[in-house]
Order: sequence, then C-alpha cells, then structure tokens
Amino acid sequence: MSSIGNRRRERLGIFGGSFNPVHLGHLLLAQTALERFNLDRVLFMPCAVQPHKDPRGLASAAHREAMVEAAILDNLGFELLDIELRRGGVSYTVDSLREIRSMHPNADLFFMIGADTLQELHGWKDIETVLSLCEFIVFARPSHELAHLSPEALKLPVPWSERLMRNLCSVRQIDISSSDIRHRVAEGLSIRYLVPQPVEMIIMEHHLYR
Repeated sequence: MSSIGNRRRERLGIFGGSFNPVHLGHLLLAQTALERFNLDRVLFMPCAVQPHKDPRGLASAAHREAMVEAAILDNLGFELLDIELRRGGVSYTVDSLREIRSMHPNADLFFMIGADTLQELHGWKDIETVLSLCEFIVFARPSHELAHLSPEALKLPVPWSERLMRNLCSVRQIDISSSDIRHRVAEGLSIRYLVPQPVEMIIMEHHLYR
C-alpha cells in the first residue's frame, strides 16, 4: 500500500465566535480540545456579525482579527481563520463549514460549542446540513450541568441528537467573559490576567470598549 493510502486524515477544530475580545478562557478551551480530541489544529474563526445578537459594542473586524492573531501567535496548534470576516454580513455557520470543507476536503472537522448552545442548535440556519458537515465538540460551562441534558431536549431529529451527545465533556474553565472585560475597560478597571498581554496592549492602544 502506498504512503498516501496510509496517511492519517487531518483533524481540525473550528472555534467560532465574536472574540470581542478574545480572552484566556477561550485559549484554555481551545488547548483542551486540541489535547482531548487529538486535533492537529484549532482554527479560530471570528465572525463578522453573529445572528440573533446585537452588534452594538462589537469592535471592528480589523481589531478583533488583530487581537486573535496576537493571542495565538506563540501556539503552533492555533491558527486564525478569517473567512467570515472577509465574507462580511451575518455569519452563518453552514456557509462557513461549506467553505472550510472545500478548503480541506480530506479533513475531519470538529466544531466547538458550549453546552448552553446545544438547545439553540435546532434554530440555526440549515442545521441538518451543519450537522452533516462536521462533528461537534460540546463543552460544559460552569453554569450548565451535563446531567440535565437529554437528547429529547435538543429538538433535533434522529440521529442528530444522539450524535451530539457523544462528544459532551466537562472541562475546567476560567470564569471569564468578554462582556465583563468590556465592562471593566469602560470603567477604567484592570484586565490584567484576563487577556493575554498583547491583547491588552491592542485594547489600550486603540481605545477599544471605552
């Protein structure tokens, strides 16, 4: 058998979000996924505009891209994926996954979400297509207990609910939120130890979240 036939399929984690700003909690989740699911890379995918969320207070695409780049620069397992920022408009996961699949036709894709998002998935655009294009890695957040989740609660047809429950995992998390960081900046409080230092420098230099 040829060496090509023996080549292992690449395993790519996809971490989408506004990253407004990216913080240490995001980085911890990504590193956990990289190790626990034997991923080759985690692709950080900042959105242009999230569906169902108020875009007010959202830093510019250029600033959020710069903050992600600065945050992940020293980790060879992390990469920036800017397809949603380049596409602009409302960022729908189904469109992004189709593009990623065309870019990496031979890779296994793993889309990362928090467990509190599970019960919202049935309302995502073309959710069955989304589920057919990737596997989900579902992390339990501090306020969301895995024991309270059931396939029936997800309101998805068979076999999708059962498939989603396979990759549920509880993970140590830092209780940090981007909204709290924005609030602290607006109040003139320190965000040291909440974001990587290069991210803090970008926020201060460009007077973000004032």
